[in-house]
Amino acid sequence: MTGEITVSVVMPVYNEEKYIEKCIDSLLLQDYPIEKMEWIFVDGCSKDKTVELLERYRTKYPELIRILNNPMKIVPYAMNIGIEASCGKYIVRLDAHADYATDYISKCIFYLENTDAENVGGVAETKANGFMGNAIAKMLSSKFGVGNSQFRTNGQSGYVDTVPFGAFKREVFSEYGGYDERLVRNQDNEMNYRIRKNGGKIYLANDIRFSYYCRDSIKGISTMAMKNGMWNIITMKLCPGSMGMRHFIPFLFVASVFGLGILGVIHPVFWMILSLELALYLVLDVLFSAKQAANVKELVVLAVLFPIFHTVYGTGSMIGITKLFSKELKKDHYINKKI
Repeated sequence: MTGEITVSVVMPVYNEEKYIEKCIDSLLLQDYPIEKMEWIFVDGCSKDKTVELLERYRTKYPELIRILNNPMKIVPYAMNIGIEASCGKYIVRLDAHADYATDYISKCIFYLENTDAENVGGVAETKANGFMGNAIAKMLSSKFGVGNSQFRTNGQSGYVDTVPFGAFKREVFSEYGGYDERLVRNQDNEMNYRIRKNGGKIYLANDIRFSYYCRDSIKGISTMAMKNGMWNIITMKLCPGSMGMRHFIPFLFVASVFGLGILGVIHPVFWMILSLELALYLVLDVLFSAKQAANVKELVVLAVLFPIFHTVYGTGSMIGITKLFSKELKKDHYINKKI
């Protein structure tokens, strides 16, 4: 069967019992021939029932599903383990927090074979459970919330700087190397930057669709925002050029609020500038909240969520700056173990 495999699906997993069954069920509905695929799940030492659930599926589909162990736990290690163990012509990196349209894999392969792109990805419909989760999903689908992130805001088909997850031609990894194992986050951005830096192309196809399940609580989305903001700065240090300007807008916003507030002690004109900045932000906050909201209650929640998300994200970046002075990041050969 090995010689017949065209597509190797590689999926890092960790404590995904809440999502893994729905994810796999969506893969079982794919219109791409199942006999031409292998699904490699790389588990980062899950503490819940993730592996138990995976084993149930492997019992039913022993020639399709493989479960590997990732003792380092983070995504780039999982991807490199899975890619090394795979044998497909194409590598499709998927996430367990999502379910996929029935033609997701077939369309990824179509665009890999009919464009000159080395990596192809699609558009995410952000979903969640409950009232708060739905509000968070709307925030993450708004340009005011996440900037010009085309795969989150229903962007048009075309060549882009990055895509979520990604479907790759196998030779990408032999030519450009595997995932950067220093990065807890932003490994997809760095990989896509490396492809583009070496003359390759990334293609976003608007008709490749999947649903991504975001955090469904303020605590959950705040923790994510804090870590993302921090790792944007660390990634900028470790991999210059891999992060776009939009990743640092929350940092500039938070820094300007602090900076103008302090400078106002020296001269009141800075407080006037700060007041104008906050007034403009408030206007945009209300306008975009109204645009996204289905009712008044949701408008109020969104109007609170946007500043929480942006402020925590920016604060994470400020924390990231302090991490730049850590002994680990000052080393020439940094290996992430503590950050």
